[in-house]
Amino acid sequence: MAKLAINGGLKLRQASFHGWPVVDDATVAAVTDVLRSQRWNRRRDGARTREFEQQFARYHDCEYGMCVSSGTAALEVALIAAGVEVGDEVIVPPYSFMATASAPLQVGAVPVFVDIDPETYNLNPALIEDHITEKTRAIFAVHFGGMAADMDAINAIARKHDLLVLEDCAHAHGGMHASGKLGSLGDMAGWSFQAGKNLTSGEGGCVTTNNEDMYKRSVYYHDFWRSHVDLEDDDMNDPVDTQFPVLSWNYRMSEIMGAILHSQLGYLEDWAARRDENCRYLQSRLAEIDGLANVRVDPFVKRNALHIFIFKYMNAEAFAGAPRELVAKAVAAEGIPCSIGYVRPLHKHPLFQDALHGSLRSGFPLTSHYYGREMDYRQVECPEAERLCREESLWIGQSAFLGTKQDMDDIADAFVKVQENAAELTSLAAVN
Repeated sequence: MAKLAINGGLKLRQASFHGWPVVDDATVAAVTDVLRSQRWNRRRDGARTREFEQQFARYHDCEYGMCVSSGTAALEVALIAAGVEVGDEVIVPPYSFMATASAPLQVGAVPVFVDIDPETYNLNPALIEDHITEKTRAIFAVHFGGMAADMDAINAIARKHDLLVLEDCAHAHGGMHASGKLGSLGDMAGWSFQAGKNLTSGEGGCVTTNNEDMYKRSVYYHDFWRSHVDLEDDDMNDPVDTQFPVLSWNYRMSEIMGAILHSQLGYLEDWAARRDENCRYLQSRLAEIDGLANVRVDPFVKRNALHIFIFKYMNAEAFAGAPRELVAKAVAAEGIPCSIGYVRPLHKHPLFQDALHGSLRSGFPLTSHYYGREMDYRQVECPEAERLCREESLWIGQSAFLGTKQDMDDIADAFVKVQENAAELTSLAAVN
């Protein structure tokens, strides 16, 4: 008789994990208040978005915050506001969501892929200087999964070469580095509030910074109308005769989204602490299971924001030779939200493989005379990112870590169960 659920056996966990997003009466009331006020847009005297962005920035030790329509928009606005120009190069890691690399393209800059540290899955500072050229303007430091990137090393390189440091904080809500809170350690940071993120309004994003000039430029570039954000030296934002000083987007956040975020922000600290506590416990359990390994947690990581719990499938022989994909499916069948994550790094997607052959309009910005260099992403190799996508990474999403210690035990016990009965996977592996 089969014991594994993937073969028809009894599932180890019957209950659902913690639900997401969290909907409470206070959030419903906040949205209702905005609806009834008829102030659905911050240009019409709305205040919720303004209040939220200020509080969110302060929570992350930043002086300024500017809400936008998405995390992707936040990265684009940050690039422009920080001073990245057409033809500049931006160093990015290949293991991230596509927006990390597409945002530079959208503003006319050229992403340069630098491989990750295989022990942390974050950008490897030791490889950065080999990729710096006279065109390099910025480094995107991604706190992937919520684990702090090595900001001290990255900032030291940036100072040495007079480069900007932009933090991609899409996964980093509430994360802490020894040098400070994530989002406050570079020149600017871009945040996401998309549906799965650790703080969400379904969509939305935010730019944070401690640089007043960059903040002012973000106000200009996020919205044609500047959303009635008061800047002392903006003499063109006259309510009677508004002028348009720069080519801009319309990346405004609605007041409904601002109300949701404003209501939920009070939970973020408790959520972040709970995710980190459960993460540490699960890491201790998984460290005891042959064939699995945790990512390295450096001493400067004071709190993992934990958008994704990432761990490693290191030895198929410990699971009777079963491939990673099959083990992940078997664990998922036991009621555990486990997946293999990204199946390819960014530079292997058609957007970059076909950049000079149709995926970019006229090949821009790679073909721009402002760039004046050659870039063929078909020649780019990032062996560590390629390997972990192909055979190593395993993921569990953040909401599972808002639960209990018993939830963490169920995750670990599911791997133990699959390992103890891995012989059952032999026939499935042959079919797959």
